[in-house]
Amino acid sequence: MNKRVIGKVHSIQSLGTVDGPGVRYVVFLQGCNLRCKCCHNPDTWDFSAGREYTAEEIVKSAVRYKEYFGSKGGITLSGGEPLLQSQYVYEVFSICKQNGINTCLDTSGSILNEDIKKALSVTDRVLLDIKYTENALYQENVGCTLYSVLEFLEYLNIQNIPTILRQVIIPTVNDNEENIKSLKALSKKYNCVEKIELLPFRKICQVKYDDMKLQFPFSHIPEPAAELMENLKSIL
Repeated sequence: MNKRVIGKVHSIQSLGTVDGPGVRYVVFLQGCNLRCKCCHNPDTWDFSAGREYTAEEIVKSAVRYKEYFGSKGGITLSGGEPLLQSQYVYEVFSICKQNGINTCLDTSGSILNEDIKKALSVTDRVLLDIKYTENALYQENVGCTLYSVLEFLEYLNIQNIPTILRQVIIPTVNDNEENIKSLKALSKKYNCVEKIELLPFRKICQVKYDDMKLQFPFSHIPEPAAELMENLKSIL
């Protein structure tokens, strides 16, 4: 008998509407391998924190909301970086498949190995965070390379896994037309990409940094104006 896989969970949102298509049961897993300067959930970094759940417990809870999912909704595993717990992702998604629940993975795409490929085999859709289109900005503000993310995207394309690219727009960092055009051009190289979503940089996380006595690296950067977001979206 296989040992039951236990996952470290940061929090759960029972009826989410912004983490994938439709209404979704969103599970934020604990632990992250990156230190993005724009991160709004520093409380997910520490893998030793969080509450433990079995895969069965998570799916049993998600099934209670199945009637709200409709044809597009389902479960989303997010983080932190959920693929640090790739075996757990595989277990949760496998049980979801048995219960007719659509599976979606929200990831940075910064790591890829055989366990992760196994988890992707039971993943219906991926929300891939393309933080920047320049490698130098990745190295300066994230802690990994753009090339590792593109390798991940290439694998999604080979496996024909529907993918939504997402990017947080940060004024003075990536809020320029050149970046959006590069993101658009990049997306056209991969048939698996369904669309691109641009998300506004927010600073409501400042209170978390203050509570944790951490410096928020982008505290000096303003949130983008609605007009700027509309202009950038129009380029797409």
